[in-house]
Amino acid sequence: MKKLGVNEIRSLFLDFFKEKDHLIVSSYPLVPENDKSLLLINAGMAPLKPYFAGLEEPPNKRMATCQKCIRTGDIENVGKTARHATFFEMLGNFSFGDYFKTESILWGWEFATEYLKMPIDKLWASVYHEDDEAYDIWNKKVGLPPEKIVRLGKEDNFWEIGLGPCGPCSEIYYDRGEKYGCDSADCKPGCECDRYIEFWNHVFTQFDKDEAGNYNLLPNPNIDTGMGLERVACIMQDVDSIYDIDTMSYILKKVCEELGIKYKENVKNDISICIITDHIRSISFLISDGVIPSNEGRGYVLRRLLRRAARHGKLLGKNDLFLYKLVDAVIDMFGDAYEELKEKKSYIKKVIEVEEERFQETINQGLEILNGYILDMEKSDEINLSGEKAFKLYDTFGFPLELTKEILQEKGMDLKEDSFQEEMAKQRSRARSARTDVDTKGWKEDVLASINKDLQSNFIGYEETETKTTVIAIIKDNKLVEEATSEEEVIVILEDTPFYGEGGGQVGDCGELINDSFTGLVATAKKAANDTVLHYVKVTDGALKNGEVVRARVSKEQRHNTARNHTATHLLHRALKSLIGDHIQQAGSLVTPDRLRFDFTHFEPLKTEELKAIEKEINDRIMEALKVKVFQDTLQEAKKQGAEALFGEKYGDLVRVVKTGDYSTELCGGTHVNNTSEIGLFVLISEGGIAAGVRRIEAITGKEAYKYFKEQQNTLNTVSELIKAQQGQVLNRIEALVNDLREKDREISKLKDQLANSSIDEILSNSIVINDKTIFINNVGDASMDDLRKLTDSLKERLESGVIILSAVKDGKVSFVASVTKDLISKGIKAGNLVKEAAKITGGGGGGRPDMAQAGGKDTSKVNEALATVKKLLQELL
Repeated sequence: MKKLGVNEIRSLFLDFFKEKDHLIVSSYPLVPENDKSLLLINAGMAPLKPYFAGLEEPPNKRMATCQKCIRTGDIENVGKTARHATFFEMLGNFSFGDYFKTESILWGWEFATEYLKMPIDKLWASVYHEDDEAYDIWNKKVGLPPEKIVRLGKEDNFWEIGLGPCGPCSEIYYDRGEKYGCDSADCKPGCECDRYIEFWNHVFTQFDKDEAGNYNLLPNPNIDTGMGLERVACIMQDVDSIYDIDTMSYILKKVCEELGIKYKENVKNDISICIITDHIRSISFLISDGVIPSNEGRGYVLRRLLRRAARHGKLLGKNDLFLYKLVDAVIDMFGDAYEELKEKKSYIKKVIEVEEERFQETINQGLEILNGYILDMEKSDEINLSGEKAFKLYDTFGFPLELTKEILQEKGMDLKEDSFQEEMAKQRSRARSARTDVDTKGWKEDVLASINKDLQSNFIGYEETETKTTVIAIIKDNKLVEEATSEEEVIVILEDTPFYGEGGGQVGDCGELINDSFTGLVATAKKAANDTVLHYVKVTDGALKNGEVVRARVSKEQRHNTARNHTATHLLHRALKSLIGDHIQQAGSLVTPDRLRFDFTHFEPLKTEELKAIEKEINDRIMEALKVKVFQDTLQEAKKQGAEALFGEKYGDLVRVVKTGDYSTELCGGTHVNNTSEIGLFVLISEGGIAAGVRRIEAITGKEAYKYFKEQQNTLNTVSELIKAQQGQVLNRIEALVNDLREKDREISKLKDQLANSSIDEILSNSIVINDKTIFINNVGDASMDDLRKLTDSLKERLESGVIILSAVKDGKVSFVASVTKDLISKGIKAGNLVKEAAKITGGGGGGRPDMAQAGGKDTSKVNEALATVKKLLQELL
């Protein structure tokens, strides 16, 4: 058996199934598209779920992929076992109502024995115990003897998740030899020992499980196979651990070089080395697919992996930044197969570096606090950290819950997670959501799903904004209806439609549907499966019947305003890359008729000069009247022309390209102007941060920009009238007024100082002596808290031993300030207690240090009573 590398196995597999007439599709992004049941793609079939469920038509009835996957459910076992990993690649071949069991099994056998050259005597098969068909294929067509075909039960060899498509499985096993066995006479596939490795699962999706628990035969059964690439590599390279296969061992070696440590010399160190090796691979792939560190969802999964890897670096003595340097090793191994890693290299490294820096800033302080908690627990023989303290670590110091648990577990401790979850409230962690497999609701079909399988609308909106067309479906309250009457709100599907369905950040068109007996307003349009456009219609007059012909009319003004903003986002994207840096990537957008919002990856606020330069750059391109050309091309050719592809988007072989002069080229399905001059004007309204490493720019164009400047002009007119200056002199006049105000402030400050000095003289003359101690008690009248503090500081300079209690009333509020010299504090007289007592009488509260404190109150009529009470209290204490 030839020792094949990971990249060789991947290529062999895809080439093999290409020869079997399969469409080879590059890996889908790790971020699921239009699937709320998954946080991250965790199986080869997950991105193809709409095809298996019949919601969408697959591009080919035969497909094969090598899919990137992330699973964090067993993260605690990473580095401790030979096979657990957070990132893995799943090889899979799929049939959607085409071939079935015979071809699947025969091709699986052919690939394993003739292409991978696995010894036949080492291979076994398992089938579902009731699946005689699969058994006979293995026995009679493959020629596998009965003793090497194992029948297993539902738990092992039947695939189902809730309701919907399901079916039996057949797995191929590799026999590693007796030395890995359990010495049982009955040892065979299905045994818990390490002798037999299952490396290829063939799922025969032939049933549809209904709510009554019945397994109904599907009219067009499917094939879904999955073969873990790392697991096959272990077999082909004759190694026990995934960390010993060529790609992983290369990264691991770079980890050791960076850390200055050796592998397989210390078990504890080895765990940390393996964790870093695994996590840097996951981190790199997640960032390349547009995930950014955050405190929720998939962003939290990334942050957790990144900070966990950084912490294990610290455990190995690495206190400076190092993770970002390991990205090169990941790209060395996977860059040829996954071009996005090469394309985003500098960006991936920057995101990691920034997150490492943030973690370094907080980790030491957090560790110090946690270690303090642990010492306290050890002293009091406690084994569970309170949820409140765990939450403080998470919320204040950026400590992931799992990191706190991991450190506690190393000490034989744990935490009270229930109370932590209560403290989390709106910030509840989604880390465990990553282990959630396909939600059963993801397979359940509603009425829209059933419609989308049979009815599709033809979008003609790039060329037309008005057309005659036929109504092919009306939906009300998620049910098909034949008619919609006045005031009803329904969803309408048209045979042909000029309405753009919401997508790519662009809102859907609005407009109207009309005929001789009906008028309806289209509030918006949205895309459903197979790009069917759903029109959200309110019937304003008459009745609409299914099958009727209507005139579909898009609001031209709304469409054109939206197109202005969409083309402007392309100019903005290019301007940011040109003026700020090529690391900038689009992280989201919203294009409406009124404004545009553009999210982009960057790690610090843009300077005022940069924002001015961006705005000027875009307006210069508008004034140049660049022609906007829209055309279709192959993805490969579009990229050669420098077309920008968006994070997380999955493109077919043929793509729509929007080229703005020689300035900007992007892949885009939205609507655009024909010439940049149609945008009119671009005004940048705001720029700010919305997440770690993500900034947001909001801007307006066209009529909204004109309206904005008119409002600015009106404001300027009002200001010039108020300050009695011509518009050209407004700035000079305001500067003069500001200088005048500053001068008056200085005069007021001098007067206040003079008043304060006279107040000091008055307070000094009214001082009292109790048992040789000087007491200043005075109500200074109209003064602020700040004035009271300044007076108190001045009096303290003249007081060797004594107490100062001052009060003031300003704007209907009472203020108290107290100061006590050190010698009296030792006798139990504390400033905080004095002001509390005074404030209590006036209906307020406050406090502070024993030597200095302040308080406030509400009842101004009781100020003198409060001072008299404090005086009496001091007489008793002294």
